Amino acid sequence: MTEVDLQEPRRAPARTAGALRRAAPALLAYAGVRALGLLLLAVWSAGNAGNAEKGKSPHTLLTARWDSLWYTRVADFGYGWEVRLPDGTVHSNLAFFPLLPWLERLVSAVSPLSYADAGLVVSWLASLCAAWGIFLVAELLYGRRAGVCAVVLWAVLPVGIVQSMAYSESLFTALAAWSLYAVLTGRWVSAGLLASLAGLTRPVGAAVVAALWATAVVQVVREKRISWRMAVGVLLAPLGAASYVLWVGHRTGGGLLGYLDVQGQWGNGFDGGLAFARFVCAKFTSFPSALAGLGLVVGVALVIWLYVLCVRRGQPLALLVYCGIVVALALCASGYFGSKPRLLLPAFPLLLPVAVALARLRTGRSAAVLGGVAVASAVYGAFWLTGSGPP
Repeated sequence: MTEVDLQEPRRAPARTAGALRRAAPALLAYAGVRALGLLLLAVWSAGNAGNAEKGKSPHTLLTARWDSLWYTRVADFGYGWEVRLPDGTVHSNLAFFPLLPWLERLVSAVSPLSYADAGLVVSWLASLCAAWGIFLVAELLYGRRAGVCAVVLWAVLPVGIVQSMAYSESLFTALAAWSLYAVLTGRWVSAGLLASLAGLTRPVGAAVVAALWATAVVQVVREKRISWRMAVGVLLAPLGAASYVLWVGHRTGGGLLGYLDVQGQWGNGFDGGLAFARFVCAKFTSFPSALAGLGLVVGVALVIWLYVLCVRRGQPLALLVYCGIVVALALCASGYFGSKPRLLLPAFPLLLPVAVALARLRTGRSAAVLGGVAVASAVYGAFWLTGSGPP
């Protein structure tokens, strides 16, 4: 077994215009895959004449349903919007972290776009930034070809259509990937700032903070010293998430646990995966739901196997800590089970072993494999989004 990589920060490629030029093939491939997904969504929706009447036009699905609607309400009305359900529970928009709605409000203020359309623009730009960040991490560790393959793999994930929605996954993944790249290259202040912004985007921002802290601790123990840049980055990293969680606690009167109370009203919590295990087991009580249960078991096993592979291949500690926490929070949370594939989208380090394998193939063969998967992903994304879809 290869030991986990705890070496010194790697040397980043020269900071020139060539950085974007190196990433250009990956970004173009990513944009092509996402454009294909949107085209299939439009065709699929047009082929079902009743979709517009059901509020399932492509534009509505991408900008004004599920979580995207909650984000635009934060941008429009601020915090305090609540929905009281028949059973007495309250769904509050305090559950949604503020960076995306802040950006929606900013873009809308400087353009004629609505908050919903501004959220779509932010998500599309953020998804390109995320693809660039993923490329940089993979290129730094395994070379340019692996970087391109990693980006395309992230684009062709079965629920990749979420990357093109006015959701916060693309924004969070962009901030996380760039923060991790900064950690790997020893840019501690940048890493801390980006980690703080990731903490203002989603609760799982704690994974970025933990990755930065773990790497800093190991480096300090080894070198018996701490630089001022590292100290600043370590202090900056948790400020975003901590500020919002403390503010919610103050606003609700719940103190340090106030945000957890808000999430609890939504049915979200951390139970070690017991609720998810019961959900999966219940699928095997009848047919054809047993097929769905089998698919869930295979999917979870695949995720765990990929993470073990990441450990065995010696990924840097920062990536292992980050990815491990993202996976644990996604699989062990007690919330809406249909969200779990979406919650795994930021766990891009899982894709790196596959990207390395594809990079070793001839270009034509790897392109054929990824192209076929891209078509399948686009078809599934259109079917999923016009059917059960997120949250």
